[in-house]
Amino acid sequence: MMKRLILLFVLATTFLTAQAQQDAQFSQYIFNGLYINPAYAGYKSDFFVNSFFRSQWTGLPGAPTTASVAADGAVANDAVGLGLLLQRDQVGAQSTVAAYTNYSYRIQVGDDEDSRLAFGIGVGIIQSGIDGNKLNPVQAGDNYIPTGYHSFLSPDARVGFFYSNNDWFIGASVDNLLPQYTHPTSTATSLGVPIPKPHEYFTMGGIFDLDGGETKLKPSVLIKDTPTAPTSMDINMFFLMSDKLWLGGTYRTAVPLYNKPNLQKGLPTSSAMVATVEFFASESLRIGYAYDYSLNKLGAMGYGSHEISVAFTIKNANSQRSRFNDQLRKCYF
Repeated sequence: MMKRLILLFVLATTFLTAQAQQDAQFSQYIFNGLYINPAYAGYKSDFFVNSFFRSQWTGLPGAPTTASVAADGAVANDAVGLGLLLQRDQVGAQSTVAAYTNYSYRIQVGDDEDSRLAFGIGVGIIQSGIDGNKLNPVQAGDNYIPTGYHSFLSPDARVGFFYSNNDWFIGASVDNLLPQYTHPTSTATSLGVPIPKPHEYFTMGGIFDLDGGETKLKPSVLIKDTPTAPTSMDINMFFLMSDKLWLGGTYRTAVPLYNKPNLQKGLPTSSAMVATVEFFASESLRIGYAYDYSLNKLGAMGYGSHEISVAFTIKNANSQRSRFNDQLRKCYF
C-alpha cells in the first residue's frame, strides 16, 4: 500500500512538471544541435540525417515517449544551412507533433574557415492534443474530463545563434514562440490541451586532445529555461577514443538561476544521471544509446529511460570544406 501511495505521489508531481515544461526531454542532443538550435543547420557541411526514439521511465503507465528525425546540410559554398526537423512527443493522454524547416546564415569569422558564426530561424507547424479515451475518470460524466480527441494546430517559430571553431562552441536559442498567441483559448485551455510555452537554450563546450590525440575530451553544458518550470542544467563529459567510440555521461539537475514569482511552489527539483555510448560503425554510420537513471523514487523503483539513435552522413560533393574525412575529430554534436 505504501509503495502505491509513493508511486501515486511521484506520478502526480511528474505530470505537473510535464504540463509546465512541455519541450521533450532527451539526452543525445549533444550529437545533433539542430534539435535545440536552428542555427546549427549546415554545421557539418555534409548532409546529416539523425533519428532517435526515447522511452522515458519505461514500464510506467502513461510515461513519455519521443521520436524525432532531423536532417541538415550546407549549400551556397557553406554560407547557408538548411534543415528539416520532425518530432512527436506523447505524455499520457497528451501529445504534440511538430515539423520545422530551418535556415541558417553562416559567416566566416577571421581567416580560419572553420571559425563560423551562424544565425538561424526555423518556421513550422505544431499540433497539440489530448485524447480523453486514454483518461480514467474517478467519476463518470465529469465535465472537466474531455471525451474523444481534441487538438489545435498552430504556426510556430524558433530562432538562435551558434558560433564554433576547432576548439570550442557556444550557442543560444528559443523555441515555441507563437503557440501561446495563436491557440483557441476558449476550447483548448478548458479541455486541458497543452499549450507549448517558449523555452530558452544556452549551450557551450569544447574539445581537448589527450594522449597525443588518441583520446579526446569533450566537456559541455546545456541550460534549458522557461518561466513556468524550474531551470534545468546538463553537465556533460565525453571521451572520444580512436575516432571510433564516444563514451560519457551527463548529470542533469534543476538550478535556481533567478527568482520566478509565477512559478508554482513545491515543484520537484529531482536530478538524473545519464550514461551514453556512440559508436561509428563506419565513416557514414553512427549508432548511439543512452540510459537515464532518475535520482528519485522513480529510479529507486526501476523506471529508467532508454534512448536509441541512428545517424547517417552523406558527403557533400559541392562543399569546398566538407568535413566527411575529419568529422570524427571535429564532431562537437
